[in-house]
Amino acid sequence: MNADPFLPNNVSSNFIKLRNKLISSTGKAIGDFNMIEENDRVMVCLSGGKDSYTLLSLLSALQKRAPIKFELIAMNLDQKQPGFPDTILPEYLKSHNVSYKIITEDTYSIVKDKIPEGKTTCSLCSRLRRGIIYRVARELGANKIALGHHKNDIVETFFMNMFFGSKLKAMPPKLISDDGTNIVIRPLSYIEEKDIVSFARVMNYPIIPCNLCGSQENLQRKKIKAMILGWEKENKGRMNNIFKAITNIEPSHLADTNLYDFKNLKTQKKIFDIISNAN
Repeated sequence: MNADPFLPNNVSSNFIKLRNKLISSTGKAIGDFNMIEENDRVMVCLSGGKDSYTLLSLLSALQKRAPIKFELIAMNLDQKQPGFPDTILPEYLKSHNVSYKIITEDTYSIVKDKIPEGKTTCSLCSRLRRGIIYRVARELGANKIALGHHKNDIVETFFMNMFFGSKLKAMPPKLISDDGTNIVIRPLSYIEEKDIVSFARVMNYPIIPCNLCGSQENLQRKKIKAMILGWEKENKGRMNNIFKAITNIEPSHLADTNLYDFKNLKTQKKIFDIISNAN
């Protein structure tokens, strides 16, 4: 039997290499952004999708390896979607000895009531979920909230905000909530989705589909994803280059007057003195 309860038996050496790569990338992101510190209580948001399952698995592995002590507690929000299999996550978490909390809030009915049929439900659904997650984190005494967003999510959000919000804005690996009471971390920020897909396939997670956002095929985000995948096929590595650009910003070469003081930008007087003296 494997020492790690999340690791299946009889896995290949290639899978072990992939797992070690993902653990290393997660650890590097945590270190680079100081996401987790000594005695933190980290609430891991578990949706039942491949990303959040992978997040929980990797954080559990790091918990055993890290030179610091921190606590993990998984949290799932049961939004009362019709047909939601509410026994899957509790059974999975119990079998892996993970502390957890299931929160039941009927946000599904609210979203379906407020959003006309055929319109995008993501915005309202996200706001409702976010409020509940922040509240539950405080109730559980969690000082960090871990979300399963990965590198592709960050790049896609960058283009979503650019195309539809007129902002150069993405998902930061670490942020503090507007009310200043919650710190959100994204430990998978350095990991590409294709590696999570490969990892999750072998881990054979009991995936729970979403009947709200996951069922909407014409979402702009899906079009952005297709655009980036197309670029990646034409020029391998482009997605990584875009992500690196998000971490390597030169404010003086953009045009945000709030970020850079263009109005008071002047040449140094001594340069004109040199020119005058030369003449």
